[in-house]
Amino acid sequence: MTISLQEGVLRAPRRPAPPHGFAALRSHRLLTCASALAVVLLTLAAPSQARVYREVEVRGARFIPEDDIRATCSAVPDADYQDYDLRAIEDCLMLTGVFKRVQLRGEGTTLVIDVTEIDARPGRLEGALSYIMQDGFLAEASYEQYDLLPGTFGSVQLSFNRQVRELEGHLYHADQFGETVDLGLDAIWRETDYDDRSYSDGGYRIEPYLAWTPTEDLRLEIGLGWRDYRMYEVESDASLLLQREETDGISAPYTRFALTFGASAELVLGEDRARPAYSVELQQYMWNLGTGDVISDSRAELRARSPLAPELALLTTLRGGNVTGLNDNNTRATDRYFPGADTFRGFAPRGIGPRDGDDMLGGNSYFVASLELQRDFGTILSLPLRGGTFVETGAAWGLDNTLDGRIDDTRHLRSSAGLSLTFDVAEVPVSLFLAQPLRKEPGDETQALGLSFSARF
Repeated sequence: MTISLQEGVLRAPRRPAPPHGFAALRSHRLLTCASALAVVLLTLAAPSQARVYREVEVRGARFIPEDDIRATCSAVPDADYQDYDLRAIEDCLMLTGVFKRVQLRGEGTTLVIDVTEIDARPGRLEGALSYIMQDGFLAEASYEQYDLLPGTFGSVQLSFNRQVRELEGHLYHADQFGETVDLGLDAIWRETDYDDRSYSDGGYRIEPYLAWTPTEDLRLEIGLGWRDYRMYEVESDASLLLQREETDGISAPYTRFALTFGASAELVLGEDRARPAYSVELQQYMWNLGTGDVISDSRAELRARSPLAPELALLTTLRGGNVTGLNDNNTRATDRYFPGADTFRGFAPRGIGPRDGDDMLGGNSYFVASLELQRDFGTILSLPLRGGTFVETGAAWGLDNTLDGRIDDTRHLRSSAGLSLTFDVAEVPVSLFLAQPLRKEPGDETQALGLSFSARF
C-alpha cells in the first residue's frame, strides 16, 4: 500500500450518515394533514389549558436525524400545546412506519419526544463515477447497512480503474463503552500502477481502533493494526534509488494515534455574525513495529474559515508531515510524500520534490500553505455557486540516500495562484480550479486545470 499524501488516511466516519430513505420524513404531507384533522376533532371534543415549551428535545433517535423528527409533524418551540396536540403529534409520527413507540411529555419548559425506532434497517447499494485528479476517473460500487451486526454500522466500497484498484470496509459501533467511547474496524486493500511512475505498489492493512469523543469539539482515536505492503516491478531504467527500495513485502503491526479538535460555524455563531470556524488534526503512525524498518510518520493539518462579510470568507489551510526511519533505516517511495493536484494546486500529481532523471522520488518532509478568498454568489442559473481566488506555497524535500549527492533533496519553495469554483449539477458536487505556478523548479510537472466530482446512482 502506498503511504503518500495523495492517498490520505483511511478513517471511519465519526458517525454514520442516516439512510436516504428517511428523507421521506421531510415531505410527509399526507400524515401532517391527518394529524391536523385529528387536532381539529380533538379540539372540539376535549379543550384544555395550553402550555408553551421553550425547547423541543428528541430522545432515543439512533439513525433518523432529530431535526427531521421535529419537523415531520410540526413539533416546534414557543408554540401553544394542548394535551390533544401532543397526542396528535404522537399519532402522526407513528403513521410514518419507522417507529415502534413514540411518547411526548413535558419536562419543565422542554417538550420531550421519546422514540424507539424499528430495528430493521435495509441496506443501501450504490454505484458511482468520480474523477479525482491524482487517480483519474474511478468506477465505484458500495454497500452500507445499519445494524449489520446489532448496533453496528457496516460498509464496503470497491473503486477501480486501469491504474487503481481498491477495496475497503468499515465496521463502527457507537457508544460501545459508554456514551463517549466508540469501537471501529477499518480494512483496506489497494494496488496502484500509475503511468507516470517507474514502479507498482500495493498491499493491505486492517485496524481495530477506539474513538473517544468527550465533547463535540474534541475526538481522540487510538488504533493497533497490521499492514502488509510491497513495492514491485521497478523498471530496469528507473532511478537506482527506486531499484534499491524495491521489496517483495513488509508485513508487520503498527499503531496510530489521532487527535481532532475544532469548532464549526454552526457551533460558534455569535449574536451579530459567525465567528471563525477551525479544525486541527494531528496524526502519528508507527509503521513496521518489531522489524528493522520501523518508521515514524507524523502528519498535521490546520483549517480555518474566517468570515469577512455575510457572503465573503477567508480560508486558511496548513498541511505538513515527516517520515523518519528509527533504526537508521531508509524510507521508501511508498512511505514518502508527493504533494500536488488538489493538495497543491498548479502542480500535477507527483509533480514536485526530489527527482532523479524522470523519476519523482517524493520527500521525507513536506508542507503546503494556502490562502483563499471565497465568495458565495447564491444561485445563478439554478446552480448554487461559490468562487474564490487563492495563493499557495509549499515544498517536498529530504531523502535518506542521495546516491552520493547526485540527487538534489534540498528544500525548494514552489508557489501558485489561481481561481476556484464549486457548484452542483443535478445534485452532483463539482469542484474546478484554474492555477498558474508562480515559482517552480526545472523538471516540475505543472497542471493548470483541476476538476473533481462524484456522481452517485
